[in-house]
Amino acid sequence: MKPHEDYEDPENHHDNNEFAAGDEQDEHDENEGEFLDEDEQDDFDEDEREDEQDDDAPSLPKPRGLRSLPVAEEEELPPSKTKIKKQMHDLRDLGEELTELGKDQIAQLDIPENLRDAIREMHRTKTFGAKRRQLQYIGKLMRDVDTAPIIAKLNTWKGVSQQHIGYMHQLERWRERLLESDTALTELLAKYPETDAQRLRTLIRNTLKEREAGKPARNYREIFQVLREAIPEPT
Repeated sequence: MKPHEDYEDPENHHDNNEFAAGDEQDEHDENEGEFLDEDEQDDFDEDEREDEQDDDAPSLPKPRGLRSLPVAEEEELPPSKTKIKKQMHDLRDLGEELTELGKDQIAQLDIPENLRDAIREMHRTKTFGAKRRQLQYIGKLMRDVDTAPIIAKLNTWKGVSQQHIGYMHQLERWRERLLESDTALTELLAKYPETDAQRLRTLIRNTLKEREAGKPARNYREIFQVLREAIPEPT
């Protein structure tokens, strides 16, 4: 018996409908561009290109851990504890030397009044423990005093060579020049390249701030120490 000519396989009919629907969709997409004006068509094409680039572009890994943190600016390191301790001992020794001077010599020194009072109190102190405590107090007061003129004056009284006195005066002149002129630091670094330029810049800046605020001249004194380390004394 012959199969009926009008019979259709349901599965084939379903597939044919899908192909037809796909053709209609493609035709619809092509016809859609026909109804766009020139500007809209350009925008449409550009969007499609961007979508293609986004699909092709590789995904970059996000930074993780320390790499995602901002890089911190390099900060200047403070003086070492050993250096600070040595400076404190030097100031205390200088203060002790001042307590051994006569009244007339003390009167010739340009020092604060509270330091003069502490030196006079040291002369009245009798016991060893009290003297030790008073000497520590004098050393603490010395932190706020410019020691360069005091040392120069002591050297003169002790008959130190004029060469050493001239060296101390040279350091004082350099210090004043650094505070008055920006070009002085460039000149200093050219003559003495081993100078700690970064620390010196910070000390100069802080000294000027101290002067404006009327604060103790700690950075001013530190400049003298840096110069003493950088500029060798003539032999």
